[in-house]
Formats: sequence, C-alpha cells, structure tokens
Amino acid sequence: MAVSLQAEANPPRVIVVDDDQEVAKSIEATLRRNYQVFVVHSGVGAIKEARRHSPDIIVLDVVMPGMDGFETCRQFRVDPALTDIPILFLTALGRPEDRVAGLRAGADDYLTKPFNLEELQLRIKAILRRISPATAANPPNSQITVNGAVLDRLSYRITTDKNQATLTPVEFDLLYHLMTHPNEVFTSDRLLQEVWDYPSESGSPDLVRMHIKNLRSKIEEDPSNPEFILTIPRRGYTIASE
Repeated sequence: MAVSLQAEANPPRVIVVDDDQEVAKSIEATLRRNYQVFVVHSGVGAIKEARRHSPDIIVLDVVMPGMDGFETCRQFRVDPALTDIPILFLTALGRPEDRVAGLRAGADDYLTKPFNLEELQLRIKAILRRISPATAANPPNSQITVNGAVLDRLSYRITTDKNQATLTPVEFDLLYHLMTHPNEVFTSDRLLQEVWDYPSESGSPDLVRMHIKNLRSKIEEDPSNPEFILTIPRRGYTIASE
C-alpha cells in the first residue's frame, strides 16, 4: 500500500539527518514525493538547516561524528525557536535503554534500522497529524529578542534601537547561537565546534574573532567599546541578558 498525501501548494518540510549518505539518499528519494526534503549529515548541520527552513519534522540519526543525535535533540529542545519541532529518531541503536535515552532527550518517536520505508512514511504522517492543530494555533515565532535587539530568522536582519543590518549566513548562525544562549560564555573552541562544526581544537580562534568583529561593526554603536556582544577576558564571548 503506497503512502501519499494530497497535493499541497506548500508540502511539509522534512530535514533528514544521517551521516550515511546512501541511507540519506534513499530516504530523500522516498519522501520527496510528498514533502520538501533537506538532507544534512551532522547534528550541527541539522540545527543550521532548521534555523533557515523552519521544518515541520526532523528525521534524526543517533550515531554521528561530533554531536550525536541525542545531544542534537537536546539542543533543539532548549532553543526557543526550534523547541516545538517534532523529532523522529531513526537509528541502529535498538536496545530498550537507547529508546529511553532518545525519548528523554525529547524525541517524539523512535524507529530502528533496518527499517521499512513505508513504516517511516506512516510514522511521519502520524506525527504531523498529531501536531498540526497546535502548530496552526501557535505558529513559530520568526524573531528572537534579547536586550531590545531583534534577530529575524526569515530575513537574516538584526534590528537595534540604533540601526538595522543584514547578516551573512555565518554571521547569522553565530549571533543566533549567542542570542539563544544569553548569559552563557562561549570559548572560541566551543563556538568553532557548535557553530562551524569543527572537531575540538582543530579550528583557528582568529576565525571567531573576525566574525565577532564584523558583527560588532554592524550592531554596536561603538564597536571598540561593545555593549551587546561582550568579551569576558580569558573565557570567551557572551550576550548578557538584562
């Protein structure tokens, strides 16, 4: 029995996250008949793609290099702009304790590999059917506000009481990460891992410093004396929330 949806002008958006490219391609080929499908191969990539495309559901592997699926799911659940996106784990980890760990991380469902493509479609359809009324009543907010600064996820624009500027994708990702974790101090190495998806201690702090400098030139009234993006000596960068 084929699983299908009625033709829609704007079909639901699905992000498929799997470091196995052949598995990801197989899922994409099946789902694209009824959905807009975006494929990424890492946890950090999933978060970036979700910020840019506001998906209706995420199909998430667990065992991946860098940030694994459980931690990726937890990051979604603490991000105010992404927390309500349903997540379906699709993984080779099939022990009861793995399922419990996935559900505790915030997953909506858990399917183990090897899997049946028709069952995957049915699981996705069931999740979307459950959440669609709530989503319609409470559409996701496209804006994040910290200390009067407003970051728009759709236009990549940052607006303060002093000015307005359009950000590059990397600037957006970096500022988004800082604004959704106010009062948390990030080292350059941690930002390289969580924003750029670099392995630990493999990237250059100069890359972070350059982008922080560029952001300050667009946001701060006096970039040489920043009041929004703060440097904590010998610790890193933060945005202090009032």
